[in-house]
Amino acid sequence: MEENYTPIKKLLFTLEKTGKQYDIEKIKKAYLYAAELHEGQFRVSGEPFVYHPIAVAEIVATLELDTDSICAALLHDTVEDCGSKVDVAKLRREFGEDVAMLVDGLTKLVQIPFEDKEEEHVENLRKMFLAMSKDIRVIFIKLCDRLHNMRTLDAKRPEKQRMTALETMYVYAPLAHRLGMQRIKQELENLSLWYLDPIGYTQIKDDIEKKYGQNRDFVESARTKIAEKLDEANLKYSLEGRVKTVYSLYKKMFGQNKNFEEIFDFYALRIIVDTELECYTVLGIVHDMFNSVPGRFKDYISTPKPNMYRSLHTTVIGRDGVPFEIQIRTWDMHRIAEYGIAAHWKYKSGAQSKADIDQKLQWVAKLIDAEDETKDADEFMHTLKIDIFHDETFVFTPKGDVITLPQGSTVIDFAYAIHSAVGNKMVGAKINGMIVPIDRIPQNGEIVEILTSNSGKGPSRDWLKIVKTGEARTKIRQWFKKEKQAENILMGKAEIDKEFKKFNRHCTEEQRNEILANIASRIGVKDVDTLYSTLGYGGLSMNKITVRLKDEFDRVVKPETTSAPVDVASINKNASPSKSTKNGGVIIDGVDGCSVKFARCCNPLPGDDLIGFITKGYGVSIHKLDCPNVKMNLPKPEYDGRWVSAHWERGANLISNSVFEAMLQIHAHNSISLLAEITMVLADMRVSLISINTQKSGNNDIIVNLTVNAKNLDHVNSITSRLKSIKNINDVTRGFG
Repeated sequence: MEENYTPIKKLLFTLEKTGKQYDIEKIKKAYLYAAELHEGQFRVSGEPFVYHPIAVAEIVATLELDTDSICAALLHDTVEDCGSKVDVAKLRREFGEDVAMLVDGLTKLVQIPFEDKEEEHVENLRKMFLAMSKDIRVIFIKLCDRLHNMRTLDAKRPEKQRMTALETMYVYAPLAHRLGMQRIKQELENLSLWYLDPIGYTQIKDDIEKKYGQNRDFVESARTKIAEKLDEANLKYSLEGRVKTVYSLYKKMFGQNKNFEEIFDFYALRIIVDTELECYTVLGIVHDMFNSVPGRFKDYISTPKPNMYRSLHTTVIGRDGVPFEIQIRTWDMHRIAEYGIAAHWKYKSGAQSKADIDQKLQWVAKLIDAEDETKDADEFMHTLKIDIFHDETFVFTPKGDVITLPQGSTVIDFAYAIHSAVGNKMVGAKINGMIVPIDRIPQNGEIVEILTSNSGKGPSRDWLKIVKTGEARTKIRQWFKKEKQAENILMGKAEIDKEFKKFNRHCTEEQRNEILANIASRIGVKDVDTLYSTLGYGGLSMNKITVRLKDEFDRVVKPETTSAPVDVASINKNASPSKSTKNGGVIIDGVDGCSVKFARCCNPLPGDDLIGFITKGYGVSIHKLDCPNVKMNLPKPEYDGRWVSAHWERGANLISNSVFEAMLQIHAHNSISLLAEITMVLADMRVSLISINTQKSGNNDIIVNLTVNAKNLDHVNSITSRLKSIKNINDVTRGFG
C-alpha cells in the first residue's frame, strides 16, 4: 500500500523535517482523493495534472503551515477542474470545515456568467480577498499555487505566458510583498520578468555575473574585516553576502533611469544577531570601520514597514570607493523578512497570534469596506493598486505617531487615515507648522496637523477628485450617502437627465420609470431612488450604465414614439419595409440575403449609431453614422439608393463572446514610460492590443494610435477612462482609419 504514496514521498519527507506534528493519515487521504479526481487529466506539458497540487503542497510545507493547509493545497483544483465529481459540501464531509473553506476561497467563480473578462477577473480577486479576510491561509496557498505555475510556465503558449506573467507581476508579487513574504515575492518577480522582457533580463543577469566576478574578492574582504570586529566584541552572529535580484536592478535601471554603476546597494552584507540592542551595537561598529553614504541610512526597526519588515539599512564606502549596503537584524526579524505574516503563523499559536495577524491585516478589511461602497470594477482595481500595491510614505502626527500612506497621498488622505470624524471635520492642514493647501502631498518624515471645525459643512465632493486612497474615498462617499441623501438623488437624477438628452428622443414619465427600474434591477440596486442616490454620491459611475440605459430606452420607447434627428431609413427610398438582413448583431432595413461587413475606416461597436452602404459585390458595409466617409459621401448623387438604414439588434451590446476592433487616439506629453504604462493598463483590463503606432505632435507632445479588441461602446468608454488616468495623457478619443 505504501507505493501508492510514492508521488508524495518528497512532501512527506519535508513535513517530517519540520519536526511539527502533522496528521499524516489525513494528508495521505487528501492526496488519494485528489489523485482519483484528477485521474485522466494532464497539464499542457503532458505530465499528470495531480503533479501540480503535489508541488503546491510541497511549497506550502516549506512555510510550515498546518495539516489543513497541506490538505487544501492538494485539493485546491478539485472543485474548479473536476466537474460534478466533487463540490465544497463533499469536501466538508470528507475533510472538515477548514479544508472546505480554504478550497472554496481558492476556487474561481466559474459558474457565474460575466459580461467581459475584466469583470470576471475583478470578481475573482474580490472573492479571494474576502476569503483571505476570513482566513489568511487562503492567500498563502494561492501564492504557492501561483509560484508553481510560474515555475512551469514555459509549457504554455507565448500569449498565455505574457498574460500570466503580467498578472503575477502586478497582482501576486506586490501582494507577497505586502504580506512580507520576500522569498516568494522575489522569485515571482524574476520569473515574470523573464517572460515579459527576456532580453532585458538576460542583459542584467550577464552584467551581474560580470560585475560580481570582478569584485568577488572585495565582498569577501569586507566580510572578513567585519567578522573580525564582531568577534572582538564577543557577539554571536551570522554574516552572509547577497547580490541584488535581476528584477530589483531592472526596476531601478529602467524605472528610475539609472546606470548600472549608479546602483549603491548592488552588494549587500546581512548581519543577524540575537537582540535589538546588538543591532545598534553592530551599526556603531560598521560606521566606525567605513564611511557612510549620507541619506542612505534607514531605521526600519523603530519604524517598521507596513508589511512588518524590520531591519537597519546603511550604505558605506568600501575599498576603491565601491559602495555596498549592510543590513542588520535579529533572527526574529529575519524570519519575518523571509516569511512575513506566514512567520507569525509558523512560530506562534493561539489567540495572541490570531490577534496579531488580524491587526496586521487591517488593510484587507479596508479593501472589503471599499468594495461594499462601489459597484465599479475600475474603482476596485484602482483601490487595489493604490492602497495595497503601492510604495509607502511615513508621516507623523503632532504627537509623534507614525501614519503610513501610499505614495502620492494628500493631507486629506492623512486626515481620514486617522479617523473618519477627523476627515469629515477637516477645514485645513499644516505641515511642519506651516499652513498648506488641502491637495498638498506630505513627504517622508514630515509632521502633519489637521485643522478641524465642528461648525464645518463636511467634506466637499471635489475631494473625491483629490484623494488618493480608497479608504478616504470610501469614507467621503459614506458621509454623502448618509448626510446628503436628498442632494444625492437630485444629482443622480441630473446625470440621468443629461444622458437622456443625448438620445434626442422623447419618452413619457411612465416609460422613464420603467427604463430606470430595469436598469436598477440589472445592476443590483433596490429601486430608482437608490440608483439616483448611488450615482449622486459616486458609488457608481455614469459610463458604467450608459449603454445599458440606451438599450433599455430602445426597448421600451418604440420607434413610432421617437423623433430621431436623422431618419436614416428614409435614405433608401426604394427600401421594402418587409425586407431586412440580420448579420453579426446588425439589422439592415430594406435589404435581405446579403453579407455584412464592418467598415475599417470607423470600426463601429455595439452602442454606436449606424448606417449601411451597399457595395458592389461585397454586400453591405456598416459605418458609424458620424464616420467622416459617411459625412463626405452621403450628399453625393451618384450614391443615391445605396445608403440604407442599419441598427444594432436589441441586446447586441451584451453579446459575451463577440469582440470588435476599436481605434483609439491618445494625445499626450511624451515620456520614456508612456507606451509601457499604456500597454500595462490594457493588460490589466484583459484588452487585446492589435496595433500601436505613434506620431510627433508639437515639441514634446505625441499622438498614439491604438487598435484594440472591445465588446461594445461601454467597454471602450471604460478603456478610455482608464487610459485618461495615466500621467501625461491629455485626452483619449475614438479614432478613424
